[in-house]
Amino acid sequence: MKIVRAVVMILVVFAAGVMLGRVSRAGSTSPLGTDKIVQVGIVVKDIEKASRAYAEILGTEVPAWFLTDTMDKAHTEFRGKPSEARAKLAFIELKNITIELIEPVGGPSTWREFLEERGEGVHHLAFEVKGMDEKIKLLAERGLPLLQKGDYEGGRYAYLDGVKRLAVILELLENF
Repeated sequence: MKIVRAVVMILVVFAAGVMLGRVSRAGSTSPLGTDKIVQVGIVVKDIEKASRAYAEILGTEVPAWFLTDTMDKAHTEFRGKPSEARAKLAFIELKNITIELIEPVGGPSTWREFLEERGEGVHHLAFEVKGMDEKIKLLAERGLPLLQKGDYEGGRYAYLDGVKRLAVILELLENF
């Protein structure tokens, strides 16, 4: 039942993104520099179980999961402090969006905090950006403070706390 609720939530989020895109194209300027949601992140307790359930419901192959880099390979900060945040990740590529399944396994992180406080569910909406540092500053000025940031092979990410204003965390992805 939780998986069905998550799929319904993804559809609602996608519809909201379409509406946001129409507003943005009508003349407002977004501090994100984009109106395209590229990913919906969902925190889960068991990535293998969730991967099988999503594959069955969406008619896709069961995605392989991998473990994020260790602290010696990637610099990660959670709430302004170094963290050994790690997670198992699986990606389901759909025509219009990617679903990222996240099972927290390492130190303090926004993923673990979310799972402990809210249980499984939609964690974030992700946007690809250019000039991440500037975007983080602009969004912080609008009430979305930085929660977590880190590097990955080929890029970096940042999670911004949009829960009070938007009911969801925003993720910025900047690829090199």
